Amino acid sequence: MNHYDAARYRMVKDQLVARGISDERVLDAMRKVPRHLFVEEALREQAYGDHALPIGEDQTISQPYMVACMTEALGLRGDEKVLEIGTGSGYQTAVLAELASRVVTIERIVGFIPKVWKILEELNYRHVVIHLSDGTYGWKDESPFDAIMVTAGAPDIPSSLTDQLKVGGRLVIPVGNRMDQVLKKVEKASDGLAITTLTPCVFVPLIGALGWKEEGEERMI
Repeated sequence: MNHYDAARYRMVKDQLVARGISDERVLDAMRKVPRHLFVEEALREQAYGDHALPIGEDQTISQPYMVACMTEALGLRGDEKVLEIGTGSGYQTAVLAELASRVVTIERIVGFIPKVWKILEELNYRHVVIHLSDGTYGWKDESPFDAIMVTAGAPDIPSSLTDQLKVGGRLVIPVGNRMDQVLKKVEKASDGLAITTLTPCVFVPLIGALGWKEEGEERMI
């Protein structure tokens, strides 16, 4: 076991299990996925710390606890098709790939995609597809999805995403203003949506037609 492996196991024990993450599949995935590969080399020694890290373009790789919390909320058992909005570094994508049979992930920043593809291929996650698109629209061509995860803060829950969720499916999304949000879990039933508030959180804004505009502009309608 190298020092990254040891740091990753400590991360799971001290940051996840100690805070109540109990889904063994999620814990196993986060023991396995090498988070240090998804950050710049200069930041690798910080990769298993209890905080988010910058990845460029004013974006971040999320705090490990928040990755675990959001993933656990989806309740994945292994045979699901999952939609991720906001590929970013690809770390959350890799965790989802450990837990689902297919992951469709959408990123709006073209510069992130080649690096993420390279890492995911090296780690043999061949059941992931990345699209360059406005994630607030979802990805209708492969809907409905068993689960949807949004990794950026939205002003509200886009109906485009709940429309693409299967009956019985789960959506997790940070909802609030640009500075802070609360994590919401949406469960879709045949007669409507059940929404649960999970925990306060802080994410970068969800930019898109059904989210926020770029900083300094008015919110999109």
